[in-house]
Amino acid sequence: MYTLMHGFYKYMVQKDEYCVLILGLDDAGKTTYLEAAKTKLTKNYKGMNPKHITTTVGLNIGQIDISGIRLSFWDLGGQSELQSLWDKYYQESHAIIYVVDSHDRERMEESKAVFDKMICNEHLAGIPLLLLANKQDLPDCMGVREIKPVFQQSAIHIGRRDCLVMPVSALTGEGVQEGIQWLVEAILRNSVVRLPRVKD
Repeated sequence: MYTLMHGFYKYMVQKDEYCVLILGLDDAGKTTYLEAAKTKLTKNYKGMNPKHITTTVGLNIGQIDISGIRLSFWDLGGQSELQSLWDKYYQESHAIIYVVDSHDRERMEESKAVFDKMICNEHLAGIPLLLLANKQDLPDCMGVREIKPVFQQSAIHIGRRDCLVMPVSALTGEGVQEGIQWLVEAILRNSVVRLPRVKD
């Protein structure tokens, strides 16, 4: 009887799990964005002080339960020597968040080249893409109107997937919640193509 009740309980509380990659160059604000998302969308979560966030070497993992599903975020290090490891995670992912440092004009072309290499991978075909113009709190940053045309040059590789380019500040939290809510809707629309992982 216990086994039956335990099984029923697990069935009732388990959530479909979707894996979201957070990619971009080093120092684009990926980890700060993940911390801001967890702070805004997880009850009683006290985020890390942004001053204590260091460069990711390898992988940070975070989870958010929202709209009856679980989002598992994989925040991957953006240094050039770590980018070769990204494709190990592509096949299991359900969406991509690509973070651009909109204040770093000198590395915009490098960010675009890394994006192009990533978006061409067959394992990412069709999955939703949220492209974030981060650091909008800084003066003299590039706005979405400047950044969007740079990445639209890759339209042939982006294809017909759900795609949104939006301004955010991971540091202040502006735009973070709206981006995650859009991503949830896009992932659920795409779930007939890329099925969720069922969390045990």
